[in-house]
This record gives sequence, C-alpha cells and structure tokens, in this order.
Amino acid sequence: MFVPLTPLRCLHRALDLFGAKTGIVSGGQEFTYAQFGDRCERLAAGLTRLGVGSGDRVAYLSYNNHQLLEGYYGVIQARAIAMPLNVRLSRGELAAILQHSGARAVLFEDEFTPLVTELRNECHVVERWISIGERVPCADLTYEELLAEGHPERADIFAYDEMSIAELFYTSGSTGVPKGVMLSHRTLYLHAMCVALHYEDKDSAVDLHTIPLFHANGWGRPHASTMLGTLQVIMRRFEPSHVFQLIQKHGATDMSLVPTMANALVHAPDRDRWNLSSMRRITVGGAANSPQLVERVEQTFPNAECFSGYGLTETSPLVTMAQNRRAAAKYGDQRAQRQAMTGAALEGVSLRVVDPEMRDVPRDLESMGEIVVLSDHVMDGYYRDPEATAAAMTGPWFHTGDMAAWDADGYVQILDRKKQIIISGGENISSIEVEAAIAAHPAVLECAVVAAPDAKWGEVPAAIVVLKPGATLTEDELLQFLQRRLAKFKLPRIFEFSAEPLPKTGTGKIRKLDLRERFWAGREKRVQG
Repeated sequence: MFVPLTPLRCLHRALDLFGAKTGIVSGGQEFTYAQFGDRCERLAAGLTRLGVGSGDRVAYLSYNNHQLLEGYYGVIQARAIAMPLNVRLSRGELAAILQHSGARAVLFEDEFTPLVTELRNECHVVERWISIGERVPCADLTYEELLAEGHPERADIFAYDEMSIAELFYTSGSTGVPKGVMLSHRTLYLHAMCVALHYEDKDSAVDLHTIPLFHANGWGRPHASTMLGTLQVIMRRFEPSHVFQLIQKHGATDMSLVPTMANALVHAPDRDRWNLSSMRRITVGGAANSPQLVERVEQTFPNAECFSGYGLTETSPLVTMAQNRRAAAKYGDQRAQRQAMTGAALEGVSLRVVDPEMRDVPRDLESMGEIVVLSDHVMDGYYRDPEATAAAMTGPWFHTGDMAAWDADGYVQILDRKKQIIISGGENISSIEVEAAIAAHPAVLECAVVAAPDAKWGEVPAAIVVLKPGATLTEDELLQFLQRRLAKFKLPRIFEFSAEPLPKTGTGKIRKLDLRERFWAGREKRVQG
C-alpha cells in the first residue's frame, strides 16, 4: 500500500502514542504533545485563512522557540514551505533571500522589530508580517492571534504529495552567496527515520536543542525526536551556563554541538558547579572535530560519549556518524581519534571519495578526493537556480565540496573544504589538519588556518590564534610545538595572535573566508599600487 511520506506522520505518531506526555519545553513553557499538536494544527488553519497556500514560502526570523518548532509542522500542513532564516545575516542578505524566495509571510520575534521595519519597506513581495510576541507597529497581527483564527484539524496525509517541497533553507553563505536548498516531504521523512535508528534508550531520552533550528545541525533531529515522543528542551540562544542549567534541570541526555560550542563548554569556568551526569550522547558536527576535543568533552560530561556527525544542508543533513565508545576494545588508545573522524555512511546513504574523473581514490586514509553522496537525503535542488543544481550533481551523485580520505572500512576523514585547500609550492595542505595540531596546545582556545599569498610558494598557511584567558604563548614556542606534529611544508609561515574571538556565523562556524580575504585584499592593493 502506498502511503505518502511526510513529516506530518512524525507529528501524528507523537499525538497517537505520546499525547499526554510533556513533549516541548521552551522558555519556561511546557506543552504536552497533544497541546503541541493542537497549536501546529491551529497554525496550519490560521495560515490558510490568511490566504497562504500550496508552495507559498513562510519565513521565520527567530531564535529557537516553540513557535519555530511548530512551524515545522503547521506550515507544511498548510501545504506551504517552511523557511527559517539565519538571524545573524545582515539586512541586505535577508532582504535578498526574501526577494529571491518570494516569501509570502514572515513570522518574527519582537527583538527584530527595528530590522523588520526596514525589511518591510524594502521587501514588498511579503504580504504578511506576524510578530511572535507582542503586537508591534510593523506587524499585521500576532502569532497568538493567528492561532486563534485557526482550529485543530488532523491533516489527511493521503492528500499530500510526498515529492512536494516542505522546507527551504538558505545556506549560511560562509563560503559564498547563500543558495536556497529545497527539501521534500519524502526526503525529510526518510531522514527522520534514519536518524531515529540511532537514538538509544528512547523512552528516557531528553533532547536538548542547542544549535539554532535554522541550521542543518539544529533541524536534523526534531522530526525524529517528535516521532519517538522524546522530550525536547529548546534553548533560545547558546550560552554555556544556560546549557548546564538545562541539563541539570531536565536531565538532558542528548545534544548536538559545533566545535566552537563544545570548546566553550569545556572551558566554561562554572562547569563543575552543575550536575551533568544525565548527558549520554554528544554529537559534534558543522566543522572539523579533533581527538583532543573528544577527550575534553568526555571529561566534562563523564557519562557521555562524544563523536562526530557529518552532513550538509543539501543532505538533510546527516549522512555519516563516527564510531562510538563501544569501539574502545577494538581501537584502544585510538578510540578518541576514531570518534573524531567524519565516520561511516548511515543507512540509506551511499558515499564515495573520488577524484575529478569520479574514480574512487585508494582507501588508504591518505589519498585525497571529494566526498560524493547518493541518498534519499539529498536535496531536490537549489531554488530557482537550475545551473547551480546541475553543477552540484554528476548523475545521481551530489558533490559535497569536502575533500577527504577513507579507509578499507568505508570510514571517512574530511581534510578540508575544496575551496579551502592550501596549495603551497604544489603541495596540498589541509587547513583542518594544521588547525587540529595548533588546537592541541594547552594554551590555545581557538584558531583558524587560511591561505595567504606568498611570492615564492604561491600561497602559505597563515594561522590566527586566540589564547585561553591568562595563557601566554609566543610564535617561537608554538612553532616548536608544531614541528613535532607537522611536516615542514605544512607549518604556518604567518602567525597572528588575536585578543578577540574569531568571527563566526550564526551557527558558530568560524568565518574563514573573511579571515582569508584580509590577506588577499592586502595583496591586491599592493599590486594595484
């Protein structure tokens, strides 16, 4: 029998099996799954009454809250497309996205009222502006007024086309112009089923949403957590002490982090004040992990296993997961190194590491190639950009742009982004490898390595380093430390010690493109002068 695949089935399972269970905790409010489902259905009906229909884009400009999570079901039940926006983007970037997407409505938090006032004057394509909190002058109505216009009614899933687009996510733009990634009902449901296979002790799991829900690492779990009836604790914005507080208060067992978040937690001065014993599984993704970080996270959360997960917005997102603590007997002292690797393909995912001619590179964990993916999780394309869609595909294989090596077991280790490989004197240098070596120094809080121009070698590694509070480290001391860990040609030729945190995207990724441009812009000026 054919039953359409849609995330609405995740919600329906939660209502049928876990309706009386507390399902959502957000900003001091708690909702059972029955109450959560009621609000999702009222949202769907309210949007329909506003004239929102099939294929219309409904944007959210919001930090993490239950209203945004409700949009993942209510918007698509209205047959519209949910479109969470990165709140860290500039006004110009947000305006360009709204115009490109042709968004029909925008739901926003009160904090963004001044920004929305400007956007409303510029983005005439948007017909309705809805404030999530109080009524503000630039809003047509409030979110609660919208829900009051609706009524709870369960969606007939047989009336939905599983191939229709359910969500539209614009990439962060950290390596170029944001592109709209289209994900269908079918894609999202199959991804949720895959992720759900990897939950442990499902009945007692408590999922802490630490990463913004507008980011791939953030929205990669909520569909699965809803389907499994997992308690979902929503943290509005990342702050280490608040993470610890929520873990202790709600007994959180699972969370996802980007490396900069993990680094902030392990160095938080008050971490020992809190009871963190409930935490069991911590997934680190979004950027390169390291064995040292794995060990530090597991020391901070003594009952937890820390391991890497990998994916992209274009892959819904998760496509690999690294070996967990149960590999200790097999790998011994190499366990942390194994858990820090990119990992092996998940169920429903075929993954290869290939050369420019699409031939598999040797599985020796040294030969470099690009990761390509064939999966139900792969996007349906870039919105209104068929050329970019075609460029990202070779037949059914999606090009990730991530350069990696792999071994005989199909275990993958990302070496760098394709555009961030440093080519110095004809040698390929992985910025991620150099960063990992620098981060191993006990005085280093965070670092980034980028290509800088060089008259002799073409380009050389440049390291920007931030030290831990109170720590001291000289360039010579760091260079001596690195000489024991890196080949000579991989050593940075330029060191900068920064007193300020490195620039980051809204999800905590270091903006390496911005750092790189500083070096190359200066070179261009010298040439022009």
